[in-house]
Amino acid sequence: MLMLSRRLLMPLSVAVAVAAATTVPAATAVPVATPVTGSAVVADIDPVTFAAEPPAPAASAASVASEADVVHRGHVAFWSDQLEIRLRTANRGPADVSASTVRLRFSEPLAVRQQLPAGCLWGGRAAVLCETGALAKDGPARRTALDLRLAGRPAEVVVRVDTVWSGGARDADSGNDTHTVLAPSTGDPYAF
Repeated sequence: MLMLSRRLLMPLSVAVAVAAATTVPAATAVPVATPVTGSAVVADIDPVTFAAEPPAPAASAASVASEADVVHRGHVAFWSDQLEIRLRTANRGPADVSASTVRLRFSEPLAVRQQLPAGCLWGGRAAVLCETGALAKDGPARRTALDLRLAGRPAEVVVRVDTVWSGGARDADSGNDTHTVLAPSTGDPYAF
């Protein structure tokens, strides 16, 4: 049996979230070998639904994803070109979450030369993805602290917070893990 440490699994959850957030083109023409002749034929295959494949069988009760309720709370403070984000991520259940990733998007681009905290990676010029780890049902909140610099000095910044990976668990109440915060350049903390 292969045992993986938590240290190896944390970057994996971030990588899965990045793959989930990647844009896929609507359709692609690919050569497909026909079963009768073996010759190549160009077929239009939708890479999202893979229409050329047979439909999947109906899901059984055992294969249905577990349900969890990931919750993000915290605050954003902004002044000059400095952006402080303090985030607490928890799970209200009913099932545990094996791994989760939060995405933070900004209305202004971030400065290129800055260090992200451990467990976080760039999601573009104006986005950061951070793993929040496993979340036990009704367990303690996981904390994430980001001190970032913007590329410029705008009068305000909008921060969007959402979950991009919850370990495969379905979240029926995504309203408490999706937030949009307007933070004027005053240094005051704006809670979400």
